[in-house]
Amino acid sequence: MALQVPTDGRVVLDTTAGDIEIELWSKEAPKACRNFLTLAMEGYYDGVIFHRVVPNFLIQTGDRTGTGGGGESFYGEPFEDEIHPRLKFLHRGLVGCANNGQKNSNDSQFFITLDRADELNGKHTLWGRCVGDTFFNALKIGQAEIGSDERPVYPPKIRTVKIVDNPFDDIVPRITAAEKRAQQKAREAAQKEREEVARRKGAKKNVGLLSFGMEGGTVEDEEPVTFQKKPIVRPDRT
Repeated sequence: MALQVPTDGRVVLDTTAGDIEIELWSKEAPKACRNFLTLAMEGYYDGVIFHRVVPNFLIQTGDRTGTGGGGESFYGEPFEDEIHPRLKFLHRGLVGCANNGQKNSNDSQFFITLDRADELNGKHTLWGRCVGDTFFNALKIGQAEIGSDERPVYPPKIRTVKIVDNPFDDIVPRITAAEKRAQQKAREAAQKEREEVARRKGAKKNVGLLSFGMEGGTVEDEEPVTFQKKPIVRPDRT
């Protein structure tokens, strides 16, 4: 039984549907847990949607493209399965690696079961379990309105991942979530400045095109000058 295997490590998914607390089987699935924790430290999951909802089966997330066809691992390539004989998908609230249907094709995508799922045993790495009442927030996501391809009409998303207990003290992220947010803010500020410069250039009058008809006659001798108003555009709203 999965519940008889002690966990080591704990995280909280801060989602738009509420917190989902997850305990890790980091000893039984060290590569999967290391991959998840490192990507979480790097802010990889921040803003990622739950792109797939299968009622009474599972909810799936972890793809930054939001399509279900993306995802990447911390290792730079898909990593191998970690199938443990004492960890099975015997009840709801279990967390596992999503793959592309082939062995050893794990990346950043993961799912949470909404019911017992024996068909996943031996095919997907099981590395965590939801604990406490926070699982009801996962159930809430599982009740979302879905359209074609099991995609939520209004996809819930992960705001960020809080690492409460990290069992691996040797993990060194390539970039921290705070650094990534700072880089994003810098990019946004630079883009805003470029748009502001472009707006100012567009607002300048080209005085060389203005004629007051003072040469060769009076003002009355010339046709009146008409000006066509340009629409006011807010670059940051386009």
